[in-house]
Amino acid sequence: MSKAVVYALLATAFFIFLVLSPNSRQDDARLIPGRRLGYKFRVPAFDPLVIRIERSVEERKSGSDHRINNAINQEDISYIPEVEDSLEYFSDKGILNITLRLITLFPLLDVSSVNGPVSYDELETWNIQQALDRLYYRTQKEITSRDKNGDGAISFREYLPHFTEKDIDKREMGHGEAGWWMKQFNNADVDWDGNLNFNEFNDFLHPEDSNNEKIHMWLLSEKMKRMDDDHDMKLNFEEFLHHAYDIHRSYLAFETDGNEPTAEEKFTELDLNKDRFIDVEELKPILRYLYPGQLSHAKYYTSYLIHEADDNKDGALSLAEMLNHENLFYNTLYDDGLEDYDEFHDEL
Repeated sequence: MSKAVVYALLATAFFIFLVLSPNSRQDDARLIPGRRLGYKFRVPAFDPLVIRIERSVEERKSGSDHRINNAINQEDISYIPEVEDSLEYFSDKGILNITLRLITLFPLLDVSSVNGPVSYDELETWNIQQALDRLYYRTQKEITSRDKNGDGAISFREYLPHFTEKDIDKREMGHGEAGWWMKQFNNADVDWDGNLNFNEFNDFLHPEDSNNEKIHMWLLSEKMKRMDDDHDMKLNFEEFLHHAYDIHRSYLAFETDGNEPTAEEKFTELDLNKDRFIDVEELKPILRYLYPGQLSHAKYYTSYLIHEADDNKDGALSLAEMLNHENLFYNTLYDDGLEDYDEFHDEL
């Protein structure tokens, strides 16, 4: 699939690359290297100014797959909505002053003290808020573009107008068929009025970040189909080992500092009825590892930033530490990882 790709905010230049597929509405998340684990994970932007710049460029270039590979110019900067003072952070050549930007952001992150270090919780709260901003922006953008009758909600036909009445009546449940989409739509339609309001549509578009129990079970059922080699809708140990355990262990490493349970231990823990199989219901405890959304990745990103920039290992970041690793907060890297995430969002 074509993926939205954002490369680099370096100390000497600011570049934005957007590759938007007409058939893909995936968030333009980026991949940050988890160096101690040897893999990469998606995270929201650290800086709301950067989010607004990307958003403005995307809106101006919508309908085109043109790649922007020159430093952002003054015209682009001045277009940024809701950031009237944005120009002060850029040189005449459109180069971002990262040092000045971090000095400006630091007191916004450091909410519990004055000139004290930014704690893990403060940094996590900040990153989650940026993730939420992106999720809500994408949802509102979709509503604006698809709400044909202007009622502020999205019907099944408004979102998927290419399905005919015949398609819908067939209720085909194959991946991407009308019945498959209808099942997901109905899971999100909490009040059963046939339309999705903002919160319901947000859950529909971003199921990994939803708190809807039906959506959770739908996600796990979809994941089970991909992991279940013998198609019995449950995982034996070998299926769990090859399709679920490594994903779980990689993300869990950020929470346990490398003290993860073995595959055998985790399988036994999840197998509640001790039948030597794991069914969909028993997968619920590791849903956020199998389908980590933007909010989960914001938390992992926090762990990554603390691990990389916390020079004195006190579990927090001083302004000096952030400035000493200033590019870490802006550098982004693209890779072809997380095929499941991309494949799933191809349909969204």
